[in-house]
Amino acid sequence: MLDLFGDEDTLALAEAHRPLPGRFGAGTRDRASVLAGLDALSEQAGGALGVVLGSGFEGAPDLIAEIAARHRLLGAGAETVAALKDPFGFAALCQRLAVPHPAISAGPVTDRGAWLLKRAGGCGGSHVRASAAGAVPPGHYLQARMPGRAVALNFLADGHTIEPLAITEQWQAPSPLRPFRYAGALARGRDEAEPVPPQMAVEIAEAALRLARATGLTGLASADCLVQGESWWLLEINPRPGATLDVLDRRPTPLLIQHLEAALGRMPAIEAKPADATGAEICYAARTCAAVPPIDWPAHVHDRPRAGSLVARDAPLCTVTASGPDAAAVKQELRARAEQVRALLEETENSHEFQHERAEPQRPGRAAGREPRR
Repeated sequence: MLDLFGDEDTLALAEAHRPLPGRFGAGTRDRASVLAGLDALSEQAGGALGVVLGSGFEGAPDLIAEIAARHRLLGAGAETVAALKDPFGFAALCQRLAVPHPAISAGPVTDRGAWLLKRAGGCGGSHVRASAAGAVPPGHYLQARMPGRAVALNFLADGHTIEPLAITEQWQAPSPLRPFRYAGALARGRDEAEPVPPQMAVEIAEAALRLARATGLTGLASADCLVQGESWWLLEINPRPGATLDVLDRRPTPLLIQHLEAALGRMPAIEAKPADATGAEICYAARTCAAVPPIDWPAHVHDRPRAGSLVARDAPLCTVTASGPDAAAVKQELRARAEQVRALLEETENSHEFQHERAEPQRPGRAAGREPRR
């Protein structure tokens, strides 16, 4: 495993781990560290089946190409990622394939309230801001602000066809500097109505199929949409496993295995949708924790920071998951478990006499510790 965090549960499961320098959400990866880390892990393992990329590479198709030149890439390749994550190329592709997509602009614009500022290749919502006056910063673009609820079609693609897995509902955890910060997602149970009308679900899946075929997309992916009444807009395609992996991995066959099969061009059989609803929510730190105390984490807590690590205010502390008979019960349980985690942290800190540090106000572009991994 090669990542920025080295969380407790990651280290418990991985046969080997190498840390990466940098900050998630920064939009860049240290090329030399990534390549050296992958080479070292492959050598340690005596060779590897391949490399599965997570978040943080969307803005670096050149790096993806370099990785693919050294190791077998199990998922979307550099050309596919470039086609899907270049905002102007993607907008043109959506127009050609008759996929509803918000207007974009290189700016500047006069009606600032009608536009959002986004970073090309960004993920997790933390990079999204309300547009400001003046020129658009390098590497950014403007997207028309659309109304509606956030949902995502999660699917497997093999380059020719797709298999829908679930339509997940998503929500945000706004902060003063990150008003569109991702919070969590939920997949409804087998007997619940989908979060969008049946015909709309068909239209979104057909749009995802057209885009997957046009770009050669393979592996696990998601199509992020906004839904308002009978209208919907595709915001982006995330061409890799994402934050909903914890939500969707509830069928008998592990979802990562199905990702590998689809990435190799063999679409797996999709088992029946689980009976219960399931969700996951990120717990953001209310204040800076200078050193996380040793905590006996409940089983439903994931992405557990190691004891002694720094977690800055407004950075993600961990992720909680919950299952239940329906979406309402799951959302309620997620809120309760998030509060329990904060109370557990407070109680453990007090018993270990750990101290908080007051974080300095964050500024746009400034590192703020751990970031969402979506």
